[in-house]
Amino acid sequence: MLRQAIRFALVGVVNTGTYYLLYLGLRHVVPYLVAHITAFILSMIGSFFMNTYFTYKVKPTWKKFLLFPLTNVTNFVITTVGVYALVSWVSMDERIAPLVAAAAAIPVTFVVSRKVMIPGTESQSRVSESNSTPVS
Repeated sequence: MLRQAIRFALVGVVNTGTYYLLYLGLRHVVPYLVAHITAFILSMIGSFFMNTYFTYKVKPTWKKFLLFPLTNVTNFVITTVGVYALVSWVSMDERIAPLVAAAAAIPVTFVVSRKVMIPGTESQSRVSESNSTPVS
């Protein structure tokens, strides 16, 4: 599980870089909010495939693909609440708070991601994967 957590963190770094590069490129051709949303969706799709193949080494399925955005919602909620709490209640610098909140969100996001990618026990996971249609 430690190896998965390390691979998960590496995917997060790659995913963040991918999002940012897409955002920077797209904002020259579309409004910044459209660039943000498009880059977010594309990087989330990339993150799904990186996590299935690299982090968890499982077969991607439509069910997992449709559940995967829950991991991003979890991360968003934790980091948003974290930033607010750190700035408002702890008086942390606004430039540092997002980094601390993001680091705090990693373990929770990892657990949610793992539940989406590897539901239940190993034996249940194999049964549910064999009954799910693969994503091509």
